[in-house]
Amino acid sequence: MRVLVTGAAGFIGSRVCATLTAAGHDVVGVDVMLAAAHGTSQPPDGVDALDVRDAVGVAAALEGVDVVCHQAAMVGAGVDASDAPAYGSHNDYGTTVLLAEMFAAGVQRLVLASSMVVYGQGRFACDEHGDVDPLPRTRQDLDAGVFEHRCPVGGEQLGWRLVGEDAPLRPRSLYAASKTAQEHYALAWAEATGGSVTALRYHNVYGPNMPRDTPYAGVAAIFRSVLERGGVPRVFEDGGQMRDFIHVDDIAAANAAAVEAELGGFAAFNVCSGQPVSILDVATALTRARDGSTPEVTGEYRSGDVRHIVADPARAAEVLGFRAAISPDDGLREFAFAPLRA
Repeated sequence: MRVLVTGAAGFIGSRVCATLTAAGHDVVGVDVMLAAAHGTSQPPDGVDALDVRDAVGVAAALEGVDVVCHQAAMVGAGVDASDAPAYGSHNDYGTTVLLAEMFAAGVQRLVLASSMVVYGQGRFACDEHGDVDPLPRTRQDLDAGVFEHRCPVGGEQLGWRLVGEDAPLRPRSLYAASKTAQEHYALAWAEATGGSVTALRYHNVYGPNMPRDTPYAGVAAIFRSVLERGGVPRVFEDGGQMRDFIHVDDIAAANAAAVEAELGGFAAFNVCSGQPVSILDVATALTRARDGSTPEVTGEYRSGDVRHIVADPARAAEVLGFRAAISPDDGLREFAFAPLRA
């Protein structure tokens, strides 16, 4: 198949292109080359400079295309409300232009890079009252080192549960709001046109050539950069925040599975390893592999941080046949020495 990959020069997009090409697909790559992600770099070989908000350019790129793999996005939580227009423009307006041009070109299949952030605070349960929506964490609790959410019924501390794809979408950052809007536009487009959308909700992605020192750097890259400079990773709260870390090669494999599955309508899938780890576990795995040092658990906190967000991988396995191949233990051990992209 001929596949258009947007964001093709990025950390994830470049691996998606390589994986699809290796699988025998004819890949067309485009990327706007945002300075926040790429600095002053020029597009790599095989990738054309294109802003998905440029309808004329998108129409040309769609010629002969069977399916679009839409990775392009402005990421990071956003500093303040003044960042909202940039997220809305790049992520949401850009997606609407792409969808409109796909309709005009008769391209009916979209694989959309979504994110775990659409779930907001994740899923929690109380031993006494079952599944509940958690109370916001109070400054008094956080200052006292009580980092878990409390039950809205009796005030008991809550435990995390796996989030399924049918959970409500409750974005809590500008980036999360834009990813949720992307899904909503794509769903509406699929229903209006009879097209197909496979939304892949990525969890914490890491791996070789992950960007460093940019809004696109995740916590694994931040820890890795600190170690490279001879420092020790500093872990917020008590380090018990639970996440699912998934290797970028598994993300690329999930995209290939979605391209080849040829599903109808709109379907969303968690793309995760299925092996939850704590942030302290991640820092410890990296320090153990590099120099045997011990991460610093600071007890500090940041307002608005999500305590736990861990997903259920079952639907992706059942419907797409996708299962992560790289365990966090093996992947983080490799990542401790993997090159990062400046």
